[in-house]
Amino acid sequence: MKSQFRRIAILDLICCVLMGVTSVSAQATMRVPKDGDLHPASASDVPSGQLIQPEELAAGLRSAKSAKPLLFQIGFRVLYVQAHIPGSEYVAAGSSPTGAQQLRERVEKLPRDKAIVLYCGCCPWSHCPNVQPAYELLHGMGFTNVKVLFIAHDFGADWVNKGYPVEAGQ
Repeated sequence: MKSQFRRIAILDLICCVLMGVTSVSAQATMRVPKDGDLHPASASDVPSGQLIQPEELAAGLRSAKSAKPLLFQIGFRVLYVQAHIPGSEYVAAGSSPTGAQQLRERVEKLPRDKAIVLYCGCCPWSHCPNVQPAYELLHGMGFTNVKVLFIAHDFGADWVNKGYPVEAGQ
C-alpha cells in the first residue's frame, strides 16, 4: 500500500512539472493584476472563502444528513485512475482548453446554485495550474455554490495518506 502512495506522489510531481511547462509555454490562463503585468493564474487566486478543507469534505461525504456536492477531479487522468474521491467525476485538466470545454458542457444545464467541489491535487497548492481556471469558468457561468478542495501538498499526502475514502479506476 505504501508503494502505491509513493507512486501516486511521484506521478503527482511529474504531472505538475509537465503541466507547469505546458502552461508556461502555451501561456495558458493569465490574469491581469493591478500592476498591469500578466501573471500565470494559480490556485492561490481562488478566494479563501471558496476553499473547503479535506477533513470538512470527508466529514460531509460521510454524513447521511448532508446533501452531497457534485465532485469534479480537474487534474490528470492517470492520477484519477490511481486514486480519487468516491463519486467524483473526471474532467480533463482545468487549465487545458479540453478540460474547460468538458467542464462547461457537463454543467451547462445544471441549476446555478448546485453545490460543486473542484479538486486536483497534482502538486503543491501554490503551483497547481488547474483549480483556478476551472473555478473561474464556473464562477463566470454564474455558479454560486462552488468550492475548491484545498490540497496543500498533493492528493496522496493530503487525502489518501490521511485515510479519507478513495477508489481507483476509470
